[in-house]
Amino acid sequence: MSKLVMVIDDSATVRKIVETCLRREGFDVKSFPDGVEAMRWLTEPEARIPDLVILDIGLPKMDGYEVARRLKTKPQFSSTIIVMLSRRDGMIDKLKGRLAGAKDYLTKPFKTQDLIAVIESHLGAPAPN
Repeated sequence: MSKLVMVIDDSATVRKIVETCLRREGFDVKSFPDGVEAMRWLTEPEARIPDLVILDIGLPKMDGYEVARRLKTKPQFSSTIIVMLSRRDGMIDKLKGRLAGAKDYLTKPFKTQDLIAVIESHLGAPAPN
């Protein structure tokens, strides 16, 4: 089974770019416009635990830090890797991301090859189909 990457970003454009780029690399992708919707899906019976979550910080309803914290409090997500993706590029933001449980931090605008490199550094390259 392919590794599942969850994308949580309120920008439809960013979601589309990330989805297209990751699917091309052989990952399964599930994306959401906000953390509340993503958290709701994770409680559904058909939900899969994501191997990695790409998480925007500036989200409506619940910010990325809060989503990361909530994921990290649940044992079933203990091995899920969180990568923050944000326009905020200050040291404080990166530190807050780490404290919330993020393993990596990418800033927008991003290059798709950088995104792939970060994901593959955590998950390895996807198994060929």
